[in-house]
This record gives sequence, structure tokens and C-alpha cells, in this order.
Amino acid sequence: MNRIITLGARGKAAMNLRRPFDSRHSGDDQHSMVEHGSSGYPLVLHSAADPTRLGGTAICGFSTVGSVGVIAMSHIIQTMDLRPMGTVLHPEFPAIALIHDSVPKHPVRVYQGDGMGVFIAEIQFPPQNDVHFGETVLEWFTKGGFDRLIVIDGVVSNDLGIKEESDLWGVSSTAIGRDALDDSGIRRIQQGIVSGISGYLIAEGERRGLDVTALLAECNPMYPDARAALLAIEGVADLLDMEIPVQGLLEDARAIEERVREAFERAQANALPAPGEDRDDDEVRMVY
Repeated sequence: MNRIITLGARGKAAMNLRRPFDSRHSGDDQHSMVEHGSSGYPLVLHSAADPTRLGGTAICGFSTVGSVGVIAMSHIIQTMDLRPMGTVLHPEFPAIALIHDSVPKHPVRVYQGDGMGVFIAEIQFPPQNDVHFGETVLEWFTKGGFDRLIVIDGVVSNDLGIKEESDLWGVSSTAIGRDALDDSGIRRIQQGIVSGISGYLIAEGERRGLDVTALLAECNPMYPDARAALLAIEGVADLLDMEIPVQGLLEDARAIEERVREAFERAQANALPAPGEDRDDDEVRMVY
């Protein structure tokens, strides 16, 4: 039987016994943090995970428009030296391993450091999974005893070209969170719609009285927008009043943008002439 860890308001563990949700994941070296009967997915803690280290600020990002959330989470995990804590598993998830530095990993994972936890989903799931993922994040957030949740996502830019300067928008479920956005110089969304997991999280945060803030970076949906992710990370650093190194991500952004420029130039060079363009006098006409 699996050992199930139920976390109290401040992250203290109480031992309980439950049957495993899937026999393939049974074993005494795994704990589950999310209750199997909930509407969220099971979060199985690693054998070396220490639930008492939870707490602080929770940050999450998903594989959505421009890959802004995933890029930002990956950078924060690396630069802040966060440790793997658990994996979100479900029989309906695709059987896939993502390879990072020769190490295979499940696509949906959680990490923990001193005063910071990260939830990352590196592959895109159908929209019908959004509520389940949102509930999984909220259970991890509440049972882990975190103080506030920051959601990083992208918003489609009206200008699909490469921009050196983009906009960062914020929306928060609490008055305290909205004041923090103002103090950090992040523009608040006054009217509009936020869809997907991010929208569910901020709406549920308002309903449940949880401090949930979404940072939405203007991005290009045509490629992984590392510059938009950088903008979002700078917003996180401002909200938390801490330094998060971004030099490596800036270099990645420039490299991606250069490859995109080259691709655009090749596409334009190989494009057919528009109908009605003037032809040279010696052009050979097609005979039908």
C-alpha cells in the first residue's frame, strides 16, 4: 500500500494509508500529496521529498501560447537551484519521457527550494484538462502551506513581428495582490477575459479567498518566446523583491529571434510574386 501524505495548512505532514490509484505506481517509496478522490490529478512525491520544506511563494507555468510559462519555469528551476519534489501522474496522460541533460523526466512535475515552489507542465494537454490541472495546482498550493501563487502565462500580441519591447499585464484575486502589482509597476487588466488554466486559477482564487496573481506577457504564438518569458520573470522578481538572474535567458531569446528572422527572410526570398505584379518585357508567357 502507498503511504499518503496529507498536508496541513502550514505544510506539516500527517501519515495516512490509502490504496494506490494505479498499480503501476504502487510502492512504499512514493507518497501522494493530492487526494485521489479530489477533482485534481494525483501528485506523487519522490522518496527523498521532505514535505515540511514546503511554504513560501508558489509559481506555476504551463505549455501554452508562446511557451512563456514553461520557459520561465525552467529558467527559475535552474537558476534558483530548486530540487525535484514530485510528479503529477494519471493513467490518461500520454506515456512520454522528456530528456533533460540525459535524465528522463515526466512532463508534469513540482520543485521546491527555500521559500519557493514551482509547478511545471512541459507538454500541452487538451482544454478539457484545464480544470483538473487547476485543481491540482490549488491543492498543491493550499496543502503545501504557500502564502501566494503566481501564474505565468502568455498573451497573444497584436503585432506578430519580433519586438524588442513587449507589455506585461497582471491580474490578482485579492486587493493585496492588486496593490502589489501597482507597487511593482505592472499594469493591471481592468476589463477582459483570461482563459485556460490561468483564468481558472485566478477566478477560483477570488472565490476561495486565495492570493493568486497571473502575470501575462505579450508574446508571439508562432515560436517559443523567450523574451516574453524573460519579461515575466522580471515581473516575478519585482513582486518578490528578489534577484533572479536572466542573462542566460536573454541570450536564448536573442538566439531564437535570430533563427526566426532567418526563417522569415528565407520564406520571403522563396515566396511567389503577388498576382498582378509588373512583368519584364522579355518574360515568356505561359500558353494554355
